[in-house]
Amino acid sequence: MSISLLIQVKLFFITGVTNDIEVRIKQHYNNRGKKETFAGKYYCYKLIYYERYQDVNIAIEREKEIKDLSRAKKEELIAQENPKWLTIET
Repeated sequence: MSISLLIQVKLFFITGVTNDIEVRIKQHYNNRGKKETFAGKYYCYKLIYYERYQDVNIAIEREKEIKDLSRAKKEELIAQENPKWLTIET
């Protein structure tokens, strides 16, 4: 299974695809503060939105769509599923 996800980072979002969301979030968490990684440098480990897909190609296409959205559209997308923007536990 592939997942397209959004992780909130201060003033911006990280969007990506993974086949193991729990492992990916742990990797981001364990990299926090490490300047050599983008996720580490900006403390990117709070999952606030995700979508599940069986087909990795569809997940990648959706990732591209999300990346192309304006910030306002991303905020609307998140608010539909997570109106309080709470961290989603995996």
